[in-house]
Formats: sequence, C-alpha cells, structure tokens
Amino acid sequence: MIDFKKKMEETERLEAEEDFTDAPKNKKRRKITFYIIAILALVLIFSGKVIMSSQSTSDWLSEKGLFNTLRRLVPSSDKSLNGEEDDRINILLLGMGGEGHDGAYLTDTIILASLKPSTREVALVSIPRDLYVPIEGNGWRKINYVNALAEAQEQNGGEETIKVLSSVFQLPIHYYIRVDFQGFINVINEIGGIEVNVENVLDDYAYPILGQEDNTDYYARYEHLHLDEGSQKMSGDLALKYARSRHAYGIEGSDFARARRQQLVLEAVKDRLLSKQTLLNPVTISRLIGEFNRHLATNLEVWEMVRLWDLFKDVNKGSINNKVLSDAPDGFLVSSIAESGAYTLSPVSGNFGEIRNFLQNILITEDKAKDRDDLSSKKIELAEIINNESPVLTVKNGTWIAGLAGNTASTLEEYNISIFDISNAPKRDEKESLIFDFTYGSKGETLKALESITGASQSFAFPDWIKDYQNKEDSVDFLILLGTDANY
Repeated sequence: MIDFKKKMEETERLEAEEDFTDAPKNKKRRKITFYIIAILALVLIFSGKVIMSSQSTSDWLSEKGLFNTLRRLVPSSDKSLNGEEDDRINILLLGMGGEGHDGAYLTDTIILASLKPSTREVALVSIPRDLYVPIEGNGWRKINYVNALAEAQEQNGGEETIKVLSSVFQLPIHYYIRVDFQGFINVINEIGGIEVNVENVLDDYAYPILGQEDNTDYYARYEHLHLDEGSQKMSGDLALKYARSRHAYGIEGSDFARARRQQLVLEAVKDRLLSKQTLLNPVTISRLIGEFNRHLATNLEVWEMVRLWDLFKDVNKGSINNKVLSDAPDGFLVSSIAESGAYTLSPVSGNFGEIRNFLQNILITEDKAKDRDDLSSKKIELAEIINNESPVLTVKNGTWIAGLAGNTASTLEEYNISIFDISNAPKRDEKESLIFDFTYGSKGETLKALESITGASQSFAFPDWIKDYQNKEDSVDFLILLGTDANY
C-alpha cells in the first residue's frame, strides 16, 4: 500500500531543497523547452500513438493506410474539439524530470499552447515553474508543485494543473500533454541524433551534473559544456544540455539566446522525425511508439489527435507567436523570497489582471479588436471613478462553487480596489449576487461601478449575519455576496 504521507513529505522536502537552491545566483533548472515539448507532443504523438507497430510503414503512409483510416474516425462537423467553437483551443504542455530524477513529478516546464483554427495561428506562452499561485487547500505554492501533489495523492497531475491555471488565468484550458526528460533524450537517440547549426560558440562552466546537486566540490557538481560554432551532431543528452544551458559566457548567456537555441533544437528534431530515414523505418517507428507509451501522458482522445493534426499540420514558422512570462524589465513578473524561503515569481501589478488580459487577447481576431479597445476604455474610466472614492470591499462566496470569491476579488483588484476579506458566507445557497452598501450612499459612484463590473445588484435588506459583520468591521465600505449567477 502506498504511504501517501511519506510521499508527500518527500515531495515537500524536495520542493524545499529546490527553493533553497533557486536563489538567483544558483538555480537548478530542469527545463525541456516549449519548442521541444511542442514537437514531441504535436509531431510524435500524431506519428506514434495512432500507429500500430505491427503494420508496415509503407502501409500506414499510404492513402489506404491506418493513419488515413483514422482520419475517418474524426466526428462529423456537429462535433468538434473542446474550444474549437470559440476559435481557441488551449493545451497545457508539461515537462518533468521523470524516473531517476529528484522531484520526478515537479513540472519544471509549463507551456500554454493556444491554437486558433480559423487562421491556423499558434501562441506558445512559457509559464515559469516558480510562479506563485493559490492552490485550494494548500495555500500559495509554486505552480510546479501541483502535478507532484496530485500524483502523490493518486490523482491526475495534468488535470489538476489545468484546474489551477484555468482558475488563476480565468481562461479555459482544454487539454494537457506531459512528457519527461528521458523520453526526449531517448527519442533523439532513436532517430540517430540531430544536426544542429550552432550559431555562436557556447561556453558554460556551470552546467549542473545530474545527481551532484548537493556536492560541495564545485568541479564534481558542475561540468564545462562547450560547443563550437557550426554544424554539430548531437545525441539526446547533448541536445538537452544545449537547450537548457543558462550560464554561458557572452551573448549565449541571455534569455533571448537560450530561446533561439531551443528553436534550433526544435527545427532539428522536426526535420529528423519527418525525414524518410525515420518515417520509412518500421523498427524506428515501433521504438518511438514504445518511448511515447512510457514517457508521454495526455487526455487527448485518438480522434482529437487526428483532428488537431488535420487543423494544424501545415502551420508555418511565421504563424507561431512565442512568448515568455518573466521578470525581465518589461515582463509581467517580479522575483521575491516567500516566507518559507522559496524563490518565487509574482505579478508586478500585485494581481494577475495584466497577465489575464495578455493571455486572453494573445490571439484576438481583428473583428474583436474594437470591442477589446472599447472595453479597455470603459475599464480605465471605471478605475478612475473608483480611485477617487478609494473603497474597501469584502467578498463572500454564497455558493459551493470553489474559488468563486477569489476569482471575483482578483478581477476587482484590477480596478485598484482594496479587498479587506475573501471568504465563504454562512449560507451557501445564494442564487443572486448582491451588493451591500455600508456607506449609505456616500460612495455612490463606486456602487454604480461595482454593479457594472460584477453584474450584482444592490440589496437594501440586510440579513442579521451581515449586520453583525458590518458592526465588527467599520472600515469596510461594501460587501459583495456572490450567488450562482456570478460569472467570475
């Protein structure tokens, strides 16, 4: 029988150790790039999981082969992928260390892939593992902890990570694909390695050696990673190091250079995977299928994979928008040290409003641009009105919908509203969202703004528990009681 307490203690210990070593000068990073994950997920899954190894390669490549037969399994036009009717399919790409690595289920790579069927556009947004987020029942933790926590409790780590980020970003995330380091390394080795055009000499004297994280001897803990300029043949292990290197001298030590290296690795993997040497080799295909069965997990059904392939197989490089949430000078995040000593990243603005707006509009259509601009203008106007009266609010969840009060409070904070308390109401059967005005009309403009933002209506009948609350907390101007009609 699995000892859940022991597993959780071990996971928390590893997370604490990583928090200690995640100080800005010495971070342990185990990142499979979003390019690598995208290729593994979107190319190999379609060329591997839907192919039976007992069938010859020439058969499944033919028009009458299995792959084309599977196309006919795609539902008729009255059934589509989740998100397709809204012209945006969101897929969470997760990379973790896997077996043999400390903190095997800590997801050190988290990428939100947004796909727009109507224009065949793709946005890949890298979410840092150190992003500090609220996890229901566990307080504020780093996002990479969610998958490990769920797996320790024998839950689906991918699904749980989707739930947390969907709530934080207020964006529906429909699918997940999760791979581990060893799968990436093995796949490249199975296809005979890759040829990468190294654009600049790379010298990294502090590349961490696996298993030596606690070694006090510098030369035993780190290796010197050196790659000359020009075409280089890389094994899976070397390709992973080339993509992960963070401490190279000169221009190769920048985030931009690392992102560029990841693009080069992606292109090399793609070219090799789709080459005739790979596709016409049944033995290689069979082995690749085995690697993905062992190292890849997803909630995509076979017909959904085929549908995705049909929609996005012809996407060109110019249609892919790569973004990173970071603490760069113009980024959305700022680094800090939590009370636990963990190195974390949090929104510069103090809430997730700017990030939500960025993510929600990253693939916005031209015909909706005006509506977006009009909404932004209205938001600015309401924020100015509210700012003049400086209100303080309490938000109460009058339903059993988890996270409703927190999501609403986060939205209100985008208008520079001070939130005094976020909690559950004594009664949880409220259907209508209500606003209780403790200022008795002295902040009338704010009241109108709150009604516009939340859709709630003012209530003049004060239940006893609200009267008691009002008497205890004189500093609160308004209390919002959320019902099941709330849309946050």
